[in-house]
Amino acid sequence: MPVKKAAPLKPAKQSNMNAALAKSAGKSLAKSPTEAKEHFDPKRDLDPARVAEILKILAATYPNAECALHHRNAWELLVATILSAQCTDVRVNIVTPELFRQFPTPKAMSEASLPAIEELIRSTGFYRNKAKSILGAAKKITEEFKGKVPCTLAELTTVPGAARKTANVVLGVAYGLAEGVVVDTHVLRISRRLHLTQATEPKQVEQDLMKIIPKDHWIAYSHEIIHHGRQVCIARKPKCVECPLEKVCNSADKTWSSH
Repeated sequence: MPVKKAAPLKPAKQSNMNAALAKSAGKSLAKSPTEAKEHFDPKRDLDPARVAEILKILAATYPNAECALHHRNAWELLVATILSAQCTDVRVNIVTPELFRQFPTPKAMSEASLPAIEELIRSTGFYRNKAKSILGAAKKITEEFKGKVPCTLAELTTVPGAARKTANVVLGVAYGLAEGVVVDTHVLRISRRLHLTQATEPKQVEQDLMKIIPKDHWIAYSHEIIHHGRQVCIARKPKCVECPLEKVCNSADKTWSSH
């Protein structure tokens, strides 16, 4: 007599089983943001010992974290960073080799036509505005900085396309200068999730982070958090059960919790 196969579990039953397994293992499934209000406690969350522990874990987990944008010098990094706005680093790295082959220096780029640049960077999105910024940056650097990307925040932020975030990337990666903390979407989101800031604007988030993170870790922090955001602390479905920071994370939207 043939044996009947067990019917597959329905989503609701599977969810209940997952919850039971988590409970039996001494863990708890975190409530969603709509079910649990996130509580920020400055005394607890901004305690220097806690911040130091977060930085220690990040450094140990991502010891070789570095900028994912391929570049050979400060000029190429500046252009790549401009192109990375609302575009993946992977796509930028596909586009830049041919762009720099045709226009390898600020002077060469300054002599390029806008349509020529647009065509080469079209796939990065918002290519018209990006092309204007790149051409403007090339002319500014060629005419006012003798073809060399400036190495101070004050000067670099006068270059078209180089707002504070882009300037911090170039200064930190190309020149090893910690003038500030790079705050992209990953850094903003995860810094809030870790309760290192409550701000929602990049400029204020940067100011908050600069107050609690030692200056000698400003550059590394951004690289480590960006790697963490891409690999583990994913926006829509963070892999909390795999997260090395889970034990020091008090976020209300955790998908798994040990405390």
